[in-house]
Amino acid sequence: MPSELVELKGHIIDSLSLPRVLDAVLAQGGQFEIEEIIVGKTRDDQSCARIRIQAATAEKLESILGYIEKEGANRLDHENARLEPAPKDGVFPDDFYCTTNLPTSVRVAGEWLPVEPIEMDCGIVVENGRAQTVPMNRVLRGQMIVVEHEGVRVEPQQRRESHGVFEFMISTVSSEKPKALMVTEVARRIVETKKQGRKVLLVGGPAIVHAGAGAAVEGMIRDGWIDVLFAGNALALHDIESALYGTALGVSLEEGRPAPHGHEHHLRAVNTIRRVGSIAEAVRQGVLKRGIMRECVLAGVPFVLAGSIRDDGPLPEVITDVLEAQDAMRRQLPGIGLALMVATTLHSVATGNLLPASVEVVCVDINAAVVTKLADRGTHQAMGVVTDAALFMRELADELKEEKPCPAS
Repeated sequence: MPSELVELKGHIIDSLSLPRVLDAVLAQGGQFEIEEIIVGKTRDDQSCARIRIQAATAEKLESILGYIEKEGANRLDHENARLEPAPKDGVFPDDFYCTTNLPTSVRVAGEWLPVEPIEMDCGIVVENGRAQTVPMNRVLRGQMIVVEHEGVRVEPQQRRESHGVFEFMISTVSSEKPKALMVTEVARRIVETKKQGRKVLLVGGPAIVHAGAGAAVEGMIRDGWIDVLFAGNALALHDIESALYGTALGVSLEEGRPAPHGHEHHLRAVNTIRRVGSIAEAVRQGVLKRGIMRECVLAGVPFVLAGSIRDDGPLPEVITDVLEAQDAMRRQLPGIGLALMVATTLHSVATGNLLPASVEVVCVDINAAVVTKLADRGTHQAMGVVTDAALFMRELADELKEEKPCPAS
């Protein structure tokens, strides 16, 4: 039977990389034999396993090797990566290598080149002595693209520092976990991220405003805990509606009942902003006197508002071209150390697809399926908190008030 020797290094036991690799081999119809394994004796020691993979055909073996490579199982004997030119703009060669969000290197002319930046579901272009990820829609005809899996090396995800409840958080998604302890730990992680000089990204949905946590997020922005905001037209528009009319989706945030003609408020809000030209101009003119978007403008926090087919207006800053929105989000990612995703399925998954596995991700949603969906689509580092988003954000803001306000990164 065709076979290949692979090596798996790192914290492969407690990160479960090793059992996932072995399970994947069997699930894909292959066989394995562990020829050598060295298990680290302390928490800081890494482990190493050499495993011979077998399959009925060479094609099946190649398929299995490509599958387990996503867990960091790399061939021991590497040739140079195979490169083929892109046949036309926006089209990869057949059998192009599809990236993961894990640290990756490619072997070119006998030298291992790190692939930068790391992003899943892209190709790898090699030019001018560098290896870079490239989205399909951005590849140009004639660019040399890595094909197949030969000459590609992937590092498995390493164990994160254990802090009790946070280790518990990354187990099976459940609504029965200690929310107060989770909030405290997320706050600690945010503080730690800022002290390291890295940025905190908030990916927010409109439920933050609807459920009354807008003021909490405003405070976090003012105190420097949020460095970048990703959202859609809805969060920004309902935030502005609440600032102008005291309602969200026409419902009074103070009384909890529909306001007279409240169903018109979001349209009148967007019309107001479009009249003055931009959110920033509305702040300058004193039209916006409070709100999340106002605090972003005043604090110089960049935001990317990505549109959708159902948007009203939309607001002037909303990017309606999805590919342009992707690129705008990519430009804000350097330096991000932690992404806090709150009450937004589509924006969470979209952002997760752009982030390297080294970025910590905390996903907060009342629906456990959102957290599961994020992990199922490749953001395996996501830690889930199943709870009401507004309650979580208010408690988180209270926790961070106990800390010294942190200047923007």
